[in-house]
Amino acid sequence: MPRSPVHRNLGFTLLELLIVLLIIGLLTGIVGPRFMSQMNRSETTTAQAQIDALGKAVQAYRIDMGRYPDNAVGLKALVQPPSDPRWRGPYLNSVTNGEIPRDPWGSPYVYRSPGVQGRDFDILSYGRDRAMGGGGEDADVRN
Repeated sequence: MPRSPVHRNLGFTLLELLIVLLIIGLLTGIVGPRFMSQMNRSETTTAQAQIDALGKAVQAYRIDMGRYPDNAVGLKALVQPPSDPRWRGPYLNSVTNGEIPRDPWGSPYVYRSPGVQGRDFDILSYGRDRAMGGGGEDADVRN
């Protein structure tokens, strides 16, 4: 019995589905790497912004206490009050439970006083690889 013009096939053919999957695969291959590089760049930018905020808090600590935090206490000196009455902290507003924020890769920031190359202090993140040095996306982020 011949089909009437009103009755149509309402499904997709296998060929049409394969073409759609091919197009989606091509778009993923093009857009995916660019998206991932943007994510890595944003993590580095976030780390730099947090290091800048920590640096300002260290400077405020120095103004009140007359010295930079020592290496034994490190950045915890910004949120944990010592017995010295000159301390007017906490010096970081966004601290929860007295903890210093971690870098975007989940590691604690490194604090050194005095810093290298004549700086009063260094605050750094070892980056995505969590090891000193590195390049590209694994490079250290410092003040």
